[in-house]
Amino acid sequence: MATFWTKRNEDVENEKTAMPWGELFVRGDRNIPRRRRLRVALFDLDGTLVDTEDQYTVFWGGMARKYRPDVPRLEHLIKGTTLAQIFDTYFRNPQWQTEITKGLNAWEAQMRYEFYPGALDLLHDLKRNGVKCAVVTSSNIPKMESVRRQIEHFDALFDKVLTAEDFAASKPAPDCYLLGAKVFGADIDECVVFEDAYTGLQAGMASGIFTIGITTGHTREELADRCNYVIESYEGLTYEGLVRILGDNSV
Repeated sequence: MATFWTKRNEDVENEKTAMPWGELFVRGDRNIPRRRRLRVALFDLDGTLVDTEDQYTVFWGGMARKYRPDVPRLEHLIKGTTLAQIFDTYFRNPQWQTEITKGLNAWEAQMRYEFYPGALDLLHDLKRNGVKCAVVTSSNIPKMESVRRQIEHFDALFDKVLTAEDFAASKPAPDCYLLGAKVFGADIDECVVFEDAYTGLQAGMASGIFTIGITTGHTREELADRCNYVIESYEGLTYEGLVRILGDNSV
């Protein structure tokens, strides 16, 4: 259960009874407490910043038909999880893992990594306003190297890129987003999370950080009770607009 996001990091473990902000939001509660200035924006990558989900669905659909035809919709069940989690849950045969890893590396090397409309404009505007921006992804280092080869100056867009190798417990555990706040020395009420997948939204909410869902893979109705706020696109979203969404009353 996510705690009130105005709690400091050291208070999160002690808060046992607070209602999640997602539930408060769905119930129509707009009495959002004062918070400190937005300092950090934490973005999932696939399906949140870059449009790759359909490409992964094609790949994992092929793997499911080849190795696990007994698991319907496997390519959809794995969204937002790490390769290690996928292997542990669905592909425990070592030979399968070797073959899938080889195929996945080749697939990711030729994938298209294109930012969703408006995403780059938002990133630039956040940085102009002093907000640190980070990628927090379940992808591993080899995958990120493929991204860097295709997107020129990728690392210049972000102040930090956190991958699956950086945290022991992956989404839906909150560790990755708590780490994202920690690396910038920020408290959870100074951060915001952007996510698209159920597991990522769960991780964001469990961290206590205000979590925004984007409807790239699910409808607004499907996301509404899984996060604090839903957007359908980055187009037109600015730092000032985000501040208004967060209810930032700081000076």
